[in-house]
Amino acid sequence: MAEAQNIPVGSTTAGTIAVAAESTVATRMSAPPSYDVEAFPVPHGREEEWRFTPLERLRGLHDGTATATGTGVKVDVEAPAGVSVAAVGRDDARIGKAGKPVDRVAAQAYSSFEQASVVSVPKETVLTEPIRIRVHGEGGVAYGHQVIELGAFAEAVVILDHTGDAVLAANVDYLLGDGAKLTVVSVQDWDDKAVHVAQHNALVGRDASFKSVVVTFGGDVVRLNPRVTYAATGGEAELFGLYFTDAGQHQEHRLLVDHNMPHCKSNVVYKGALQGDGAHAVWIGDVLIEAAAEGTDTYEMNRNLVLTDGARVDSVPNLEIETGEIVGAGHASATGRFDDEQLFYLMARGIPADEARRLVVRGFFAELVQQIGVPDIEERLLAKIATELEASV
Repeated sequence: MAEAQNIPVGSTTAGTIAVAAESTVATRMSAPPSYDVEAFPVPHGREEEWRFTPLERLRGLHDGTATATGTGVKVDVEAPAGVSVAAVGRDDARIGKAGKPVDRVAAQAYSSFEQASVVSVPKETVLTEPIRIRVHGEGGVAYGHQVIELGAFAEAVVILDHTGDAVLAANVDYLLGDGAKLTVVSVQDWDDKAVHVAQHNALVGRDASFKSVVVTFGGDVVRLNPRVTYAATGGEAELFGLYFTDAGQHQEHRLLVDHNMPHCKSNVVYKGALQGDGAHAVWIGDVLIEAAAEGTDTYEMNRNLVLTDGARVDSVPNLEIETGEIVGAGHASATGRFDDEQLFYLMARGIPADEARRLVVRGFFAELVQQIGVPDIEERLLAKIATELEASV
């Protein structure tokens, strides 16, 4: 397997080809997925999938000592007319259909939730307003499961907005029917002490299109595991992400796109900025092209901008190819300091240093912010970036 890399400030690196393995593994480096908590040993930090994560700061989510409280999180769903919202038990056939838990925290979340929330968009329904799911932490511990289901040829935008203070472990399933189009914007704007660990599973139907935009700003520790598989041919997946890691924060994004069907596409672009002592960002991007996935077209990229000394980035793109009959496949990763030449160029034209700094970082993120397509969320995130930068000027 490709060895993960600790990338110092100012260096660049590209991922290496990993050895092909059985397609049933969880992260291509760990145990097979399972709903059973005991199928996963308690992590100690030496395991490949946990070695970057500060386990002591997970507040017991990884070892079963975190007990759910009644004041964990409050969930509010605002949906346009025609969309159904229901609370269901774990015996509902849609629960877990998009993918099994791939680590102990996800399995713990699956076995601990009381009721799952299912948001369903009927077939051929095209929504003109987004579905907004607000998850607000109220200071306690919570386990959750969310399902978002689109019928054939339905189209929807979903905003999954996390705020407040909580210790939360959750699984989120996206089920796309044939020809459906789903855009999901997951915003992690937690308070400073929050801990959030989640697995996001997308099952993309025939000729369906899935776009995920993950935005991470807040929290003490945030660890997200977005995953995509295909139910039939012709599916497309775009996974975009942006994160701003501040002093002392740990933000980790671990992705897997499993090309298990022929003639499917995927594109992954994540960008991050870091500032402050102890800021730590981790990005693991795994793309698997199985032997049956002829005609695959895929690319993944991670870019990191280090604004101050004391920050650390671990960025590892992995690509596994089991068939030579593909359209294209590639990956890239780069980490560098703030570009002083760009700053000088702007200052030479009369722009003050702090404003020039904001312009450079805003331009760095602009490509991904534009992918959101919801004006109020875009404005909020740009304002958040500006606020973060003001703290470092």
